[in-house]
Amino acid sequence: MRLSQLRCEHRLHRNGFAAPSTALFAALTLLLAVPSGAASHTAKAASHARVPVEERPFGAVCRTVVDGSDVMAYCHNPYPEPDHVGLHIECERWWDIDADGTRVEAGPAQNVRLTGRCWKEVRSAWVSHQK
Repeated sequence: MRLSQLRCEHRLHRNGFAAPSTALFAALTLLLAVPSGAASHTAKAASHARVPVEERPFGAVCRTVVDGSDVMAYCHNPYPEPDHVGLHIECERWWDIDADGTRVEAGPAQNVRLTGRCWKEVRSAWVSHQK
């Protein structure tokens, strides 16, 4: 074997194909030579499928009234989906038991009244919503 053949032998595989570095160089050259409009066409099509779906508004509008130790909540649901509302009351005194009322379904265009009480003063009251 000649010396020139030995030097070139490391660039070829046993089957005669080019070494991976040459193939990588050729692939990068082709990638850069492709027109920009053709290369970005698939990316635009894929991003279209990921458009977020807008959520519809949900939840009854509630008004809470505290009168001494009594609590009343009035809820109106203006949306077509039902809303399950529940009244939660936190009492001021440590010995007074806090209350979590049962959930009531407020249907479309329906008004609901929720009531509860403490033995003494009310610290806070709020309404929770669930689909």
